[in-house]
Amino acid sequence: MQSIIDREVMFVESWTPNVEKFGKPHYRAIADAIAEDIQAGRLRASDRLPPQRELAVRLELNFTTVARGYVEAQRRGLIESRVGHGTFVAGQPRRSHAAVRPSVVDLTMNVAPEPEDRSLLDRMQAGLQKVAHDLPTLMRYQAFGGTYVQREAACRFLRLRGVEVTADRLLICPGTHVAFQAILQATMQPGETLLCEALTYPGIKAVTGRLGIKLVGVPIDEDGIDPAALEELCREQKPKALYLNPTLLNPTTSTMPEARRLATIEIVRAHGMIIVEDDAYGALLRRPIPAFAALAPDLTYYVVSLSKCVGAGLRIAYLVAPDQRRLWPISGSLRTTTVMASPLTTALSTLWIEDGTASAVIDAIRKETQARQKLLAELLPKGSYVTHPEAFHFWMALPEPWQRSAFAARMRSSDLSIVVSDAFTVAGPPVEAVRISLGGVLSRAEVRSALDFLSHILEHETEVGPGFA
Repeated sequence: MQSIIDREVMFVESWTPNVEKFGKPHYRAIADAIAEDIQAGRLRASDRLPPQRELAVRLELNFTTVARGYVEAQRRGLIESRVGHGTFVAGQPRRSHAAVRPSVVDLTMNVAPEPEDRSLLDRMQAGLQKVAHDLPTLMRYQAFGGTYVQREAACRFLRLRGVEVTADRLLICPGTHVAFQAILQATMQPGETLLCEALTYPGIKAVTGRLGIKLVGVPIDEDGIDPAALEELCREQKPKALYLNPTLLNPTTSTMPEARRLATIEIVRAHGMIIVEDDAYGALLRRPIPAFAALAPDLTYYVVSLSKCVGAGLRIAYLVAPDQRRLWPISGSLRTTTVMASPLTTALSTLWIEDGTASAVIDAIRKETQARQKLLAELLPKGSYVTHPEAFHFWMALPEPWQRSAFAARMRSSDLSIVVSDAFTVAGPPVEAVRISLGGVLSRAEVRSALDFLSHILEHETEVGPGFA
């Protein structure tokens, strides 16, 4: 004879809502039905819901609609997925920021997974309260580029990447875009050529476009830019500088081995160029590869942001020049355009570096990224994408007959957003590929649902996919 508990589990798993009473769209009706049954006591905390495919058959809807319904319910904090066990009614409401989460599962912004650990969140909150004790002071104009104490803390942070720098070569900036703009304004003239990876960070495309600098892409492989192609372009284009995002390249996640970096430095030095290094993701590697700023400090302007490894809302970046003299013209440009970085977030970033909170956040991001990489390997076919074990994004070449525009449109209609290759392509026709992020406000359960849906599209649909209720 079955136990009472077994019979209750069977009853909950046989849950079949009347979605028609809530109207269309059906995916929202599913979430509304879950909310109503929780309110009425028909669903209780920790009750297990039917598998998505089973519920789709029962409701005579397609899988896509039911998957979207579960994602919507997760967004509202009503249910949660447990890897390997199923979907359950949530035991308690999400933390307070859930109410302002976006209504669309947005995979366009390549930002780190947000910390979920309550003790770490409390620690971060305590840091904010501590710096806020001196709020009147932080509301005033502060020292340009950060105080000596703040710049010293930044130097200690960079030493974790193997970059030895003194405070007189470093400026604290309000984000990377203004840092790159100031470096290029100080070192290049309109019409001069800047080389970069053939697929590159869209931000540098925007900055060079505004400054009238010619951007030329260097062919890349799984290890970054091709040295032979770099040598040839240096002879043909006579470039002034080389911009690189050599660690976990956005978008492909390629990471230059040290030998490739040394070969690149040799070519740059031979042609009298400088290097602008964007090390946005370097802190995520447990075993970091030496930065260009460590291998060739005399050639390298180095920019590190806290956006990808601590928090995008801080808007804090550290800019390092090869020497103090070459920092002066950059300082002039930054003074004109930004005056200063936010005193409040500069103070908070400095405190988090000094008390170890920043390191704890980075460690939490690494662990969560690893878990999401396991989901990616589990749910998408091997060989269908390119990524790195410590990256929270991946690059996917689209299978035929998909074209990127049609694929993006299909994903938009299903509350999933992607970035197509056009955003990263420097010249020539873009390849049929997309970049997708696994981070941001998405919970791990939402990532699983999103990847499950993506897998379903790749397996069962073509450009002219089936309609959905």
